[in-house]
Amino acid sequence: MTARMSLAKRLSRALILWVGGVWMLCILGVSWYVYREINHNFDNELTESSHRMFDIAIHDWDRVGASTPSAPVLAPEPLIPGDELIFHLVDDNGRVLMRSAQSPQQTFGVPLATGFADSGLWRIYTVRHPARPLYLQLADPLEERRAGLKSTLLGLALPMAAVLPLLALLLRTIARRELRILERLEEEIALRSGTDLRPISLSGAPSELHSVGDHVNRLLERLSHSLDVERSLAANAAHELRTPLAAVRLRLHTALEHGLDPTDVQAALEALNILSHRTEKLLQLSRAESGAALGHQPVDLVQLAATVVQEFWQTEPLRQRLDLQVPDGGMLPALGDADSIAIALRNLIENALRYGKESAVVVVVEAPCTLIVRDMGAGVDASKLQDLLQRHVRQVKDGAGYGLGLSIVNTIVQNHGGTLSLRSPVPGTAGGLEARIDFLQPQA
Repeated sequence: MTARMSLAKRLSRALILWVGGVWMLCILGVSWYVYREINHNFDNELTESSHRMFDIAIHDWDRVGASTPSAPVLAPEPLIPGDELIFHLVDDNGRVLMRSAQSPQQTFGVPLATGFADSGLWRIYTVRHPARPLYLQLADPLEERRAGLKSTLLGLALPMAAVLPLLALLLRTIARRELRILERLEEEIALRSGTDLRPISLSGAPSELHSVGDHVNRLLERLSHSLDVERSLAANAAHELRTPLAAVRLRLHTALEHGLDPTDVQAALEALNILSHRTEKLLQLSRAESGAALGHQPVDLVQLAATVVQEFWQTEPLRQRLDLQVPDGGMLPALGDADSIAIALRNLIENALRYGKESAVVVVVEAPCTLIVRDMGAGVDASKLQDLLQRHVRQVKDGAGYGLGLSIVNTIVQNHGGTLSLRSPVPGTAGGLEARIDFLQPQA
């Protein structure tokens, strides 16, 4: 298996290659500029020297060589030894009239026109006298130029190139130091497990990693919530299903041992119905706690309440006990998920019908976005109303009480940003229980 290269090494290599390449391009650019400037300075010096010494050369020619035009005349020795200029004084026929001691006897072989020209080993500048048919050709040895350029460019380029290894080491060190935060992030994530889903701390991290950390923390939060829902479902199932299962097992064993007694079979069937009912409640609670597929759309509470109540009215005894009251005029829709709100209302009605004895149950829809379920049963002590919202809490007095139903309702209402309030006794009566849900309204 091929070993993976670390991010620090990849970043270091990329930085070294790119910065090194740009550095070398800068060296080449500077070298070209210095080469150009040095040649330009040499040419300027050659031009200035030719103009300065033209009159001196003509004066020496008039004094020394005008009487002997047959052969070139050597110019007098320069005032400063070692600073001799190489030149030819030429007439308009190309004949050398006077030359310096170090210059060749033959002509330089370049045109008699003002300007620069290269000839073999020389860089020559030609200038014409403004009044006489004479030309001065001043030569500069190209080898001296090359030597000067070489020493200058080497003195410039070598130190810049020598800095490259130090620059590479510096870039590598910086990349590793700046990426240590990734190692901390890796260590923090490695510590997380199903039992430890704490948010990751990224103090001192750059903004990009803060964004990554925020997304990871939100993921951990969702995972923690999912695990809590899973654990809650398992705990609720163990709590709620143990008794019905034991009852079914006992009834069936009794029926097998003593023959098929219709009473035992009916009891087993009732226990299975209880088991089915509690299983449905557990699934509703799990869905409510997870917030799965929770929509946020306008919901017509009048139509929703009528649909839910109609399901109960299909049973004849419940049709006599259950009543629905809706406002005469129109009302604003609630903001939420229609299926979840229907589950909450159905649980309230089931609780009211079961624990309200044989009393009447009323479902009321009020403006602006309120659902109310009232029963006229024995009621609940006011000090214990909030306890009913807790899971597995029941009132055993007179056989009345609440189990998962109100816990499911409370979870759904909280997910919708609404409020669930309980009152007992019902206002204007001596008993009963009222459950009231106030939902949010859609923004205009």
